[in-house]
Amino acid sequence: MKAIYKRELQSYFNSMTGWIFIAVLMAFIGIYFMAYNLMNGSAYFSYALSAVLFLFMVLVPLLTMRSMAEERHSRTDQLLLTSPASITTVVMGKYLAMMTVLLIPVLVSCLCPLIIKLNGSAFLLADYGTLLAFFLLGGVQIALGLLISALTESQLIAAVGTFSILLVLYLWDGLVSFLPTSASGSLAGLLVLLVVVCFLLDALSSNWKITAGVGGAGIVALLGTYFYDSSKFDSLMPDLLGSFSLTDAFTAFAMDHVFDLRGLLLYLSLIALLLFLTCQVLQKRRWN
Repeated sequence: MKAIYKRELQSYFNSMTGWIFIAVLMAFIGIYFMAYNLMNGSAYFSYALSAVLFLFMVLVPLLTMRSMAEERHSRTDQLLLTSPASITTVVMGKYLAMMTVLLIPVLVSCLCPLIIKLNGSAFLLADYGTLLAFFLLGGVQIALGLLISALTESQLIAAVGTFSILLVLYLWDGLVSFLPTSASGSLAGLLVLLVVVCFLLDALSSNWKITAGVGGAGIVALLGTYFYDSSKFDSLMPDLLGSFSLTDAFTAFAMDHVFDLRGLLLYLSLIALLLFLTCQVLQKRRWN
């Protein structure tokens, strides 16, 4: 893994990708830090971090689009898939290299709360907690971009696909509010969600028996519960999808100044899940 990590990290700085990612992120953090903290006198650096979250929609696709897609397009992925290194090692090496690129501006940003402290009162624990949430939120989005890149050999498709999904996630809370709150609406939504899960399961496993078993069991469970007590489905779909909001955990740190351990566990769980799915995609390609 160390060799893959070093190769990937060097590639980001031998090209302009890593430098652009760091420069743009640092520039916007600096602008909002000056506006919120130095000029307006806010004691919370977390407000500046909240203002730059939208940048992940543009910078993450730029960083991740070539991670797997370029290997597949140039056919060098065959060297990785047939090498003695495990698929997990390959994925982790690439992922940690991208996380290192993100870590650099985060570490530099750690100086900002200290600057605020030198000029007056500061809330260091709240700000550093927000920086941790900011880093893990970026890690989730990088893991998602890595998965999308593994599904295609086109860097453009990988970038557009990652941007589109990140845009939906950025608008997630607003979109969830439009979902029906009735029991029948929640049932219909859960059935559609079950179909999507079965589709992904079939694409990853290529085993129709497992897919059919999961789908059948899910349909029986949903319909059985609905006909037994339909009131349990009232507002179930909005509540269920709302619990997966990526920005809620960050908002708890940045705006409410609360250490949201559940939110951090959500970020870590999503990172693990997305990396696992990436490994499964590559594993399937290896055996095909």
